[in-house]
Amino acid sequence: MRESGQIDIYRLGEHSYVLQAPDPVTLPQQQKIWAIAEQLRTRPEMVDVVPGMNNLTVRVQPYITDNKPDEYDSVCELFHHYWAADDVVLTDGRQLEIAVTFGGDNGPDLAHVADHAGLNIDAVIRLYTEAEYRVYFLGFQPGFAYLGGLPEALHTPRHASPRTKIPAGSVAIGGAQTGVYPNASPGGWQVIGRTDVVLFDPQRAQPSFWLPGDRVTFTVAEVDCD
Repeated sequence: MRESGQIDIYRLGEHSYVLQAPDPVTLPQQQKIWAIAEQLRTRPEMVDVVPGMNNLTVRVQPYITDNKPDEYDSVCELFHHYWAADDVVLTDGRQLEIAVTFGGDNGPDLAHVADHAGLNIDAVIRLYTEAEYRVYFLGFQPGFAYLGGLPEALHTPRHASPRTKIPAGSVAIGGAQTGVYPNASPGGWQVIGRTDVVLFDPQRAQPSFWLPGDRVTFTVAEVDCD
């Protein structure tokens, strides 16, 4: 068992390793993960570096000759070095804004979120748009950002039975997180609105609209209460 406050490191298949940060998940700790990921990407032995929620996964070039040090030990040493470093530069991210049409056909679960919170719809929208969110990591599908910072009053459980299709651009709440579906897909989150922002385009120089560490606010384009 690891000591309190210490990282855990384990293999994830051939030449892949995970740095698991200690609980609980916090923004400063997540910022450190983003910063370490940026530093690791500059190292020639790194094939892929993927920051996750309170963890970091890397895939490394396989060692070719027998006189190289053990790969696992080398990765552990590297992870511990960066985690203990005091000079890790924390990224502040970009400031992004997304306009949302709330309610109606675009947000069929808005009333349910309001009922669960014991609030009216206007209060839900106000709370949601007053908060600033951070992109903790990308996953599920290309361009899908898991956002931290959802006000606790709006935490709402996922649907017991996921929908077979949620439209692209749907803004939704899943437990303590919120996010936007980049493409039409099945999903179980509570859909409260929709945006026209294109979140993933493989033809762009940077295909994803957002990156880990970015700061996000939502604004009201329209409210449809019908």
